[in-house]
Amino acid sequence: MSQVTPLIKIENIVATVTLDQTLDLGAIARSIPNVEYDPEEFPGLVLRLDNPKLTALVFGTGKMVITGAKRTDMLIKGFKRILRLFYKHGIIVTGKPRIQIQNVVASANLNAEVNLEIAAEYLDNVMYEPEQFPGLIHKMDHPRVVLLIFSSGKMVITGAKSEEEVVLAVQTIHKELARIGALRGISEEEISAEEIL
Repeated sequence: MSQVTPLIKIENIVATVTLDQTLDLGAIARSIPNVEYDPEEFPGLVLRLDNPKLTALVFGTGKMVITGAKRTDMLIKGFKRILRLFYKHGIIVTGKPRIQIQNVVASANLNAEVNLEIAAEYLDNVMYEPEQFPGLIHKMDHPRVVLLIFSSGKMVITGAKSEEEVVLAVQTIHKELARIGALRGISEEEISAEEIL
């Protein structure tokens, strides 16, 4: 049986942006169409872009939280569109914005079944309570991410700060699970017949 490479899909990148200036959310809500702003309900303004498909929570402190990007370049492109939208409607950003990725959430398929009992026995920093949750939770030290690993070989990766960290985490756990004998391979015919992620 040939070795099959794990498949990885970035689901969401969450980033914070600091503008180093205060913003008049009322003025932004009045001048930019299709934003949601109800200060009685939520202290921030919700701005949604269609292309790229992102959501920005904008706060009067000049901080933003941007979610929905599937790639870092998509995040940057979306933020630049928000700045252009601000300028177009007379909202001037004076300082140099600082963007920081807080969390990259991804899914992966190891293309092999995982014996979670073996994984729980030999991996460090795991929580495995099959009566309460069908997956194994593994806190990885390098990179610092949390993996939810299921017996099907599907995984959720959270806590990464970059797409590279996601790839490193999946490659590392794949090698480690193979080393401890926790992987049971699936033939390529089964993989093509199975719906991948």
